[in-house]
Amino acid sequence: MSTAVTEPLSRDRALRRAFSLYPTGVVALAAMVDGAPVGMAVNSFTSISLEPALVAVSAARTSKTWPQLSSVPELGMSVLAADQESFSRRLSAREGDRFGDQARTVSPGGALLIEGASLWLTCRPHATYDGGDHEIALFEIADVQVFDDVEPLVFHQSRYRSILGDAPRP
Repeated sequence: MSTAVTEPLSRDRALRRAFSLYPTGVVALAAMVDGAPVGMAVNSFTSISLEPALVAVSAARTSKTWPQLSSVPELGMSVLAADQESFSRRLSAREGDRFGDQARTVSPGGALLIEGASLWLTCRPHATYDGGDHEIALFEIADVQVFDDVEPLVFHQSRYRSILGDAPRP
């Protein structure tokens, strides 16, 4: 019998692996900037407050897209649907046409919302905070549209997944 010897993970790799155990939704942050669609996908999204209605996202300081989105007056946040994995991958790419023929809606204030998503939030900047190698941004929700019949896309253990419907109960 042989025993495999494994080397300990670096702290950063261990943390990345540990954080991947928490399933998250995939959210498209998008807006029209100088007449063109600009967007990125994040999974660091959370509700903060009902009064006032606030959500938070965090973006890596190395992002080339976040500086464009962080300065818009109105930002669209779309919780992507289970069938939008390929769009999420395009939105996460560093180069190329991120939007292609993806159907979208633009609010009067320039927030870009992704058709077919399970949730749309139209948001306005509220506050930003230092989050180490990320910037944490709070946004006030100006409008919300929920699409109850759309299953959300989930990111878990560094893979895209979907939520299975409720299992029959005995």
